[in-house]
Amino acid sequence: MPDFERFRMLLEDERARRLALLPALRADIDAANSARQNSNVDDEHDPEGATIAFELSQASALLKQSSAGLDQVEAALARLANGTYGICAVCGEPIADGRLEARPWTPFCIRHASAGRGR
Repeated sequence: MPDFERFRMLLEDERARRLALLPALRADIDAANSARQNSNVDDEHDPEGATIAFELSQASALLKQSSAGLDQVEAALARLANGTYGICAVCGEPIADGRLEARPWTPFCIRHASAGRGR
């Protein structure tokens, strides 16, 4: 049986970490957009332009990934609140403690995660 309080603390720590990261990523995107707008750069032919475009693309991808991760953490906290945490969303079987230890936000047991459902 999972130690729900310990997993709640892990999830709350992860939520706080992700919430702190989002403004920094948004600031990176704003800075890259500002650099792009304030320069007379031809992204296709100027090496610095490619760098700005790459930084913007990378920051945007990280923001999207972090936001999705935050959504997963929030969903796990909701499962804790409603009593379904630690139960696979596909088969209804308990999720192994080791899997919850590695990915406390997962809604899937290892069998269903390896089928591509619980990344």
